[in-house]
Amino acid sequence: MKHFILLLLLVAGCLAGAAEIRLWQGDAPGAKGKRKCDIPTLTFYPAASKDGRKVPAVIICPGGAYSFRAVALEGTSYAKMLNKHGISAFVLAYRVGAKSQGAYRYPIPQLDAKRAVRLVRANAAKWNIDPERIGIMGSSAGGHLAAMTAVKHDNGDPKAADVIERFSSRPDFAVLCYAQTSMDRRYGECAGSRDMLLGDAAGSIEDVAAYKMVDENTPPCFLWHSFQDMTVPVRNALDFANALEANLVPFSLHIYFAGKHGMGTGGKKKHLWCDELVLFLKEIDIIK
Repeated sequence: MKHFILLLLLVAGCLAGAAEIRLWQGDAPGAKGKRKCDIPTLTFYPAASKDGRKVPAVIICPGGAYSFRAVALEGTSYAKMLNKHGISAFVLAYRVGAKSQGAYRYPIPQLDAKRAVRLVRANAAKWNIDPERIGIMGSSAGGHLAAMTAVKHDNGDPKAADVIERFSSRPDFAVLCYAQTSMDRRYGECAGSRDMLLGDAAGSIEDVAAYKMVDENTPPCFLWHSFQDMTVPVRNALDFANALEANLVPFSLHIYFAGKHGMGTGGKKKHLWCDELVLFLKEIDIIK
């Protein structure tokens, strides 16, 4: 009963637009202060459950060139779309690189994404979520963050004092929407995301070349991109898909001709990728 009441409170909070869940109760690792930009959070959009069964969940990483987060276009709209198919959603407010937002560099955004996966898995029973059907999704630079989480994860530390850190950070699937999968200049820089993520001394492009880190432990992936995308060239999706194939990781790749960067769900006229994603999630048994 206590868990049911908590879920109702979270639903009510989401409807009011104020249901933010802190990733860490105290200061986040590497925090530079106590401003809103220093506190990574999740906003929970719970899906209705059929017959009380546990539902899948997706952590959503909005894009924004690692400078800001396009929450409405690539966060809230995705959450509402997923909810319609019985999938709970969490929009991640990860820390970003703009000076006004704390100038957070690699690996801080990935720490936030991995913590988000752990947090949702740790609270799966409380939030009526299946802990083995938790995915991550992102667009553009947020897609890069999702891709990095798919290829760089761990099983958790069973001896950690922080109980959340005992849980795996591996997502069970990933959804990459016109995602950047490398910071090599040949692959596009997503309006400066390379500088926002790496800065002058935060790491090298090899540290964040997600497509080069794909291995047999990478979860199944759904990728979509458009040929006309000049901000993040389609090569980003093709190379990631090639790496998945080379490692025998299940994937579904969709390249559309038309469409500029930052399409989101396509607005009032829902883009075809939304239906294609649902089909893929059924094929890999995420949607039962």
